[in-house]
Amino acid sequence: MTGPLRPVFHEGQVLAAADLAATVEHARGAAARHSRYLHDWGIADGLGLTTQPRTDPATNTRYVEVRVSPGFAVDGTGRELVVPEAVVLRESDFEAVNGADLPTTEPYPVFLSAVDRTPAQSTRLDSCGATAGQSRVEESYQVLFGRLGDERLAADQQPPAAGSAPADPPVRWLVLLGYVRWTAGHFAGVEAKARGVAPRYAGVRADTVTARSGTLTLRTSPAVKQGQPAVVLSGEDPPSLVFGLYQGNGSVSPLMTVAANGNLSIQGSFSGRISVGSTLVTSGTATDGMLLPLPSGITPEQVAGGQVVLHVQLTPRIPPLPAPSALYSPVEATVDGDRRVRCRVRLFDAAATPAVVTEKPGAVDFLVLAAVAAANGGGGK
Repeated sequence: MTGPLRPVFHEGQVLAAADLAATVEHARGAAARHSRYLHDWGIADGLGLTTQPRTDPATNTRYVEVRVSPGFAVDGTGRELVVPEAVVLRESDFEAVNGADLPTTEPYPVFLSAVDRTPAQSTRLDSCGATAGQSRVEESYQVLFGRLGDERLAADQQPPAAGSAPADPPVRWLVLLGYVRWTAGHFAGVEAKARGVAPRYAGVRADTVTARSGTLTLRTSPAVKQGQPAVVLSGEDPPSLVFGLYQGNGSVSPLMTVAANGNLSIQGSFSGRISVGSTLVTSGTATDGMLLPLPSGITPEQVAGGQVVLHVQLTPRIPPLPAPSALYSPVEATVDGDRRVRCRVRLFDAAATPAVVTEKPGAVDFLVLAAVAAANGGGGK
């Protein structure tokens, strides 16, 4: 076994057709291996199924004309499939494959596959004026209709071995474009997905992705659209990781931000399934009469049902003193069964005339710890 052979030339060498063909084949093989193993095969651009309303003049029946839009795909062998202009699907081709089926509302798959063709005027004359054979091969395509369920054949296709060169003629590889519906001898519509299978789109295989600008953005479509999600990894000072939605001006409005120090900021609420033995905490400041909040993810129903046990710690805050000589002492700092804070403080200023003792509402720093009970049966294992 040998690796790929790269043609080399020297001065005075007589070049045969095989030498020139080998140069082309070496380049084709390198491009095919790149597409085959550094990318995931599928549709790269366009190739959608579109419809135009039509009327059958004989029966006055309304139907649709189905077209494949221009586009580009790469199959699992590394072969590029270029559709330079829109292609109208022929109903006669569909009937040749599925015309004997009983009427059904199930959509039929449509595939794209590579094929080599001999273009017109591809032959040339030799030095004596005789025909020397073809000099061009058109790397073309064909649109195929499948039977119901054939869309699953695409997932079972296996790429050729690593050292394999592009096949000549090309290996039949099916790229799913979508589905068509068929009613009363005509196309009735198109579908993008059926029976859980949708067209596959080209991707990239990489363990490392870098950005030359210092900012890496992931989004769900080639074009920036308002309201679409995006993930932005910024290497600026300070670095950050942002998940958000595109605004009308093209910027990303953050919904979640991870700062360089590890701090997490979210615009909405944080929730998730709580497991047995887990502990959630919230803290803050409350004044007399306020209801203490529950940690995010804990509901009053869970507390009332005994699924969650609350532990509360209150620390009275020093109130503003009316004078440097004034003294204070907490009278009450409690929380009742409804999580309502009761806090009173007593103030006394011996230097005041007359010296009186006053009592007023106070404030506390609180810590609410919610522990998921081990016997609640609903948190997990």
